[in-house]
Amino acid sequence: MQTERRRIHLIDEIRGLSIVLMVLYHMFYLLGAVFGFELMRQAQEFFEPLQPFFACLFIFISGVSSYLSRSNLKRGTKLLATALGFTLVTAVILPRLGYDGAQIYFGILHLLSVSMLAFAALRPLLEKIPEKAGACIFMLLFFLCRAIPSGRLLGFELPRELYANALTAVLGFPSESFYSADYFPLLPYLPLFLCATFFGRAVKRGELPESFYRLHFKLLAKIGQKTLIIYVLHWPIIFLLGLIISKI
Repeated sequence: MQTERRRIHLIDEIRGLSIVLMVLYHMFYLLGAVFGFELMRQAQEFFEPLQPFFACLFIFISGVSSYLSRSNLKRGTKLLATALGFTLVTAVILPRLGYDGAQIYFGILHLLSVSMLAFAALRPLLEKIPEKAGACIFMLLFFLCRAIPSGRLLGFELPRELYANALTAVLGFPSESFYSADYFPLLPYLPLFLCATFFGRAVKRGELPESFYRLHFKLLAKIGQKTLIIYVLHWPIIFLLGLIISKI
């Protein structure tokens, strides 16, 4: 990631750590849920409480990066095509081959791509909001909306009519029959992404503490610069690994 002056190594490192943890979680999930390896299923259950934390870190860093991007329309369109490719493979091809449980209808790539496109469209309006106010407003929205996919808002049960189909699931209102192995709806995660774009303003001005610019963990920084490639490749690699182990 580049500012106008120097590379922000700490952000690369945080993004690298997030993708490493995400890969581990997906490995435990795929090998446990799809291939039935009990040890992996237990590891996934143990790892489950950490998953929202590193996923939110990844989303936040992506929001910061989007403020620095020259064309979120271009980035978002390419990423959406990649995300739809994942849906085609996991929800159409794999079930026909007899592998069920890995369907991804609206995962983190879908979320990030739509968020980039939304930010590209909303940016002229968002630029008019003061930096601190915008960050606080969208962070508050994120926390207020966190329970919406579970059917609640501010402690109150939401009408079940809102939770109707796949389209409402994209928004954050999944029906009882909806299932996605990787699920990150627009509510609550779009507000988190947009909150991060306000932090991106300070990043672009080069106003972060000096420690952000120092290289602490070279390997994590390198990984953090290749997150999309790693994300795209780790699914088929883990799936292949599962096939090989299951045949032994």
